[in-house]
Amino acid sequence: MQSEKEKMLLGKPYDASNADLLEEMNRSRVLMRQYNQLQPNQTHEQKVLIQKILGKIGSNFEIVQPFYFDFGTHIEIGDHFFSNFNFTVLDEAKVIIGNNVFMGPNVNIYTAIHPIDPVERNSMIQTAQPVTIGNNVWIGGNVVILPGISIGNNVTIGAGSVVTKSIPDDCIAVGNPCRVIRHLHS
Repeated sequence: MQSEKEKMLLGKPYDASNADLLEEMNRSRVLMRQYNQLQPNQTHEQKVLIQKILGKIGSNFEIVQPFYFDFGTHIEIGDHFFSNFNFTVLDEAKVIIGNNVFMGPNVNIYTAIHPIDPVERNSMIQTAQPVTIGNNVWIGGNVVILPGISIGNNVTIGAGSVVTKSIPDDCIAVGNPCRVIRHLHS
């Protein structure tokens, strides 16, 4: 029999009110609070703590405080990463971010999917879908990336966009909903 966490990570319906999941989230939030309370000049301590929090983090990174997440351990980030203030990742599913990715302030990545039907939603049963971001990506400020989205390599997502569909390689995409407005190298 699969645990609620195993179901969650496999994209199957799971009980979001499960005691084990809530306990793990609370442990993660203690680390999140510790990270966000470090002084801005405590860069060594920040890097050491982020390496404990995240599932994977490459070299040469900066995550400007505050940084918010549900688990942290489901987030994998490549080399040369920067995120500005208020980076939020609700990582009920994997969030995989490539190399040379830069994020403006208030970028939000969501993986949890709540039922539309209020009776189902109130049961606390939900699903989650992973988010993948390729290499050489710039994501502008106040962007929201919804569950199950893939953003290709060499992409710019304009500020204020809501990414509701996957974005291919080599393009600029903007808007709500976010759509490709220009392909690079064409």
